[in-house]
Amino acid sequence: MLSRTLRARSALRLATPSFRATYSSQKKAEVPANDPVARKEVQTVSETNATATSSEGAFDKVLQESVEQGEKLRKQQAPNRQGIWSRSQQPREIAMSGPRFEQSIMEDQPRPYAAIDLIHQQPVRWTHERIVSCDGGGGPLGHPRIFINTDKPQICWCTYCGLPFAHEHHRAHLESLPADQLSYPLGPKGNAAEVNEAQKVTNEPLAQR
Repeated sequence: MLSRTLRARSALRLATPSFRATYSSQKKAEVPANDPVARKEVQTVSETNATATSSEGAFDKVLQESVEQGEKLRKQQAPNRQGIWSRSQQPREIAMSGPRFEQSIMEDQPRPYAAIDLIHQQPVRWTHERIVSCDGGGGPLGHPRIFINTDKPQICWCTYCGLPFAHEHHRAHLESLPADQLSYPLGPKGNAAEVNEAQKVTNEPLAQR
């Protein structure tokens, strides 16, 4: 009886199909790390935005916006940046979707500028010292003081706030380079995003910038 039972179990084990995991070598479409689901593109801006309505609450402007312009502003990550600049960042076109944005004027929605592009509008701080320090301007809006070596013939930036520094000895070399090879302007360009070198208002330890 025992031998018959063992033979029946062994026969059942051989007859059971085995399932093994298979792996595909095909490259998957790249999606942001915080949104692993491939989403279908859906138009969010409603066509009713193109109809002029009351200007109340819109800085005395007519509440009117074309669907094409509304969709463009909805998908643009920032006024000075088209897409995301970090994989951990939520794309604006995914965040601003759904019924609550269907009849919203996208031009009136909060649209802060991308600091990653604003910092590259700051002109180079030229120095005669081999080592310079940066504290972001000091005060509660600053950062811990770090020291930057300017020996190399290149633009050296602060790893906290991104302000650029360079040695006067290398000015001629940097000015000879094409503009597209420089990540910062070598001098003031009159850009509204430029910050004066003297950022402190007072000399107090907790001075405001």
